[in-house]
Amino acid sequence: MRAVEFQEYGGPEVLRIVEVPAPEPGPGQVTVDAVWAGVNFADVKARAEGYRVASLPYRPGLEVSGRIRAVGEGVAGLTVGQEVAALVDGGGYAEVVLAEAATVLPLPAGLDLRTAATLPTVLPTAYALIHEVGRLRTGESVLIHGAAGGIGTVAGQMARAAGAGAVYGVASTDAKADYALKHGYDEVFRPGTFETDVRRATGGKGVDLVLDPVGGDTLRRGLDALAVFGRLVSFGNAGGAEPWRAGQPELYPHGRTIGGFSVLALAQTAPDALRTLTERALRTVSDQAVVLPVSAEFPLSEAAGAHQLIGGRASMGKLLLRIAD
Repeated sequence: MRAVEFQEYGGPEVLRIVEVPAPEPGPGQVTVDAVWAGVNFADVKARAEGYRVASLPYRPGLEVSGRIRAVGEGVAGLTVGQEVAALVDGGGYAEVVLAEAATVLPLPAGLDLRTAATLPTVLPTAYALIHEVGRLRTGESVLIHGAAGGIGTVAGQMARAAGAGAVYGVASTDAKADYALKHGYDEVFRPGTFETDVRRATGGKGVDLVLDPVGGDTLRRGLDALAVFGRLVSFGNAGGAEPWRAGQPELYPHGRTIGGFSVLALAQTAPDALRTLTERALRTVSDQAVVLPVSAEFPLSEAAGAHQLIGGRASMGKLLLRIAD
């Protein structure tokens, strides 16, 4: 089978198409004949700096859609030929993908394979940020960093569907801001001034919930943008800075809280909880409460082009690799 891997860290040019044997499922696993694969910033970090890479060579890719190829011992509820979406711990950029059965979901009626490939990382993450960890209540306000990205696009719509009183975003360019405004946001601010803009927009009160994938100083400034009893949820460190820590002096005076979420970590520690979370989140797509537009797609052989686009922070919405026609 064809697959994309890298044998050293570096720019997009280190990605190579290779011919390797197709994997076989072990107990509790399935293999999927992949049709589409999602491209994520985590894939770019893996290639550039070894994020979550145990050893080289490494095959990136965290989410795929396709059809079950083979089923391992002890797997129930999944059958050969069934259309599915899967969250995987690497290896998604390939014609045949190995997945733990617990992170494989049959597609509900009406959901096509192309749309399904956009969902395994983004949809449960956005749902958890808004509902499970962020616990957004009707009428509350939310500020979402990366408003034009895959998670930001879905989270803005999900917040609106959940009854948010105001949905604010942060984006780095006018084009990204315009894109976010079309997907559920009331106002979109710039990274350098967002906390001042939040205070202006809320009459000095601050927002009830901040969703932050950037980390570092952005997280600290996000705390300053919170209202009394506000919550901040960290779900990444895209800025690459040393983690910034908050303690009693930052949290106690206004009753603020900080939470965290990683869909990949949850898949490792509590796959049953992830499955329940994803099933709930899928209903928002079935109900058409949220959509995730695909901004670009590339053939598997041009994975480097997808990495170039997303690594340059120019992409909006979701990027896909087309594995099979």
